[in-house]
Amino acid sequence: MDGYSVLLVDDEEEFVSALSERLMLRGIEVEIALDGEEALARMKEKPPDVVILDVMMPGLSGLEVLKMIRGSHPQTQVILLTGQGSTKEGIEGMRLGAFDYLIKPVDIEEMLERMKEAVKAIGNG
Repeated sequence: MDGYSVLLVDDEEEFVSALSERLMLRGIEVEIALDGEEALARMKEKPPDVVILDVMMPGLSGLEVLKMIRGSHPQTQVILLTGQGSTKEGIEGMRLGAFDYLIKPVDIEEMLERMKEAVKAIGNG
């Protein structure tokens, strides 16, 4: 499962910090961004294979960031994270080109499976 890179984008610092540690233990290269602007800057430096993107963030929303990623990095797969009861945003994100969406609190094994599917979809898996 290793050999690919992930950008975690979420304004909840404890969440992305804990999640990044768990992914790195599985041999996945992980970058973190705490808002949409930082995520887009990191994408310019080194586009990852997969972006795990929170929908609800201050500043640029996850859906706005998704649109920009789709425009500038069409090969990168995006998996959205939505809160309970906001599946509408997840469905809208899929319409805008997201690979999939997961509902928080996210199950790490389910997320890993979706990430593996996303990497296979771009031909790296």
